[in-house]
Amino acid sequence: MTTGVLRAAVAYRRRTAGVCARCGSVHAGGVGTGLVHPAPSRASRRTRRAAYLLVCGLLPWGVVKTVWTLGGDAFGVTGERWKASNSGGSGASRALAEVGIDTTVLAAGLGFFLLVGLMYPWGQVFPRWTLVLAGRRVPRLLPLVPAWGTAFGLALYGTLLLAYAPLAALGVLPAPEPDHDLGATASGTLWLVAFGGSAFGGLGFALLVAARSYAARTRPVCGFDREDD
Repeated sequence: MTTGVLRAAVAYRRRTAGVCARCGSVHAGGVGTGLVHPAPSRASRRTRRAAYLLVCGLLPWGVVKTVWTLGGDAFGVTGERWKASNSGGSGASRALAEVGIDTTVLAAGLGFFLLVGLMYPWGQVFPRWTLVLAGRRVPRLLPLVPAWGTAFGLALYGTLLLAYAPLAALGVLPAPEPDHDLGATASGTLWLVAFGGSAFGGLGFALLVAARSYAARTRPVCGFDREDD
């Protein structure tokens, strides 16, 4: 009932403003024929550039985690100690680590997949490799819900980490305690905090940019037929 009242209020406000009660647009004249979904399109070049630039924040963190997973050393932490610290994880995470894939890097890859889908036509119409779904329209909220749901938290958390790292380095805020079991150094720990902030914030803001574009490009509009003269 509440939803119906809200819809009626919105429609009344639009009519009194002289715009279409259904979509809020101004029609030159004629009758609406129902809502129509726009044709698949890709995000503007400006949006794509901004999203790709922001998501580059994943690279420092991803490189460090991959180095550890492959057995290398970084920031005083050896690959052996890193693997030992994760030996108590799930069987899936251990199996991935054995082939050089870190679970957080894998999660970042899934986030990047979502980001790309928001910017290109295959995020609006299922591509051929989806088999039985191929050619069908992607429900608008299917990518938007996970994008909005994760983007705000990632962006906020990343921003806080990026603000904290330099303040801790300058002594304004207490520095994090290094993990001595891993052999991490104080400076190395601060760098890892900054890298984490860059990764979380970069992906979060990139998803916000792409989701905003996707929402605008996929918003249904009124079908419109002109009345006969």
